[in-house]
Amino acid sequence: MKATQFFSYGAPGVLRLTDVDRPEPGAGQVLVRVGASSVNGHDALLRSGGMKIVSGRRFPIGSGLDFAGVVAATGPGTTRVAVGDAVWGTVHPREKHVVAGAAEYVLVRADRIGPAPAGLSAVEAAALVVPGVTALAALRDATVLTAGESVLVRGAAGGVGTAMVQLAHAFGGRVTALARDRHTKALTDLGATTVVDYRRTAPEDLGPFDVVLDTVGTDLGRYRRRLAPGGRMVTVGLSGPAIAAVAASTVHGSRRIRTFSVNPLTPHLIRLAEQVTAGALRPVIDGVYPLADIAAAHEAFERGGALGKQVVEVSHPA
Repeated sequence: MKATQFFSYGAPGVLRLTDVDRPEPGAGQVLVRVGASSVNGHDALLRSGGMKIVSGRRFPIGSGLDFAGVVAATGPGTTRVAVGDAVWGTVHPREKHVVAGAAEYVLVRADRIGPAPAGLSAVEAAALVVPGVTALAALRDATVLTAGESVLVRGAAGGVGTAMVQLAHAFGGRVTALARDRHTKALTDLGATTVVDYRRTAPEDLGPFDVVLDTVGTDLGRYRRRLAPGGRMVTVGLSGPAIAAVAASTVHGSRRIRTFSVNPLTPHLIRLAEQVTAGALRPVIDGVYPLADIAAAHEAFERGGALGKQVVEVSHPA
């Protein structure tokens, strides 16, 4: 089988499509025939060496946090899914994988997949996995958004941002989206009440907001000050300065900056599928690349300025 791996840290060009043995599932495991994977911040950070304190220097390392596809085989004791089921899921984000989601097949624990929503292609499903579970956790768990509240989404045109805009609107929020002005119509169609070009508007000219959702990770203190009394702010764009800002904000009590991580398991994926089926969330895709061109997908992700996700489609020999 073909799998994307890298043998040193660096720019997208370090990614290689290699030949590896197709694994066999053991007890409680599932082998998924991958139809698509997407490019996430985690993938770029891992590839560039930003996670080397966890991933170490033993190569090769596989690329691709998420995937969508069809169950190809199941191991002993796996009864919840069957061969031929359409599924989506993630590899464990804090474990190093020699083969991950950007491959023809991926081996995962059964509790890391869920049934993919009917009617979605593998490309569409892969574009929703990480953004969807992240946005749901931010809105339902971290900030507990209620109908009628005002919401600011920073980085609204990105993969996670477009999911946040849609779900905040579906949950009754009044959404202000920060993005480039060329994305105004698209974000309005996704549910934003107002779209503001962040390059022309200072944080001090915005708000106040009941909820601030940040995917960028910079200037967090300035945006925290746009919170209304009782407001809540979360960030998923964690750089070194962002971590420092989160820690420093604890003196502000309920109006501090919060962060969270999501390790998607079956219940998260089922909850996400329910939102898709209900029409609250749809995929937003900027570009689709063949597996052999995954480096180009990473390059597009790192250029920024896109609307939605970069997705890698996996073709299989007839």
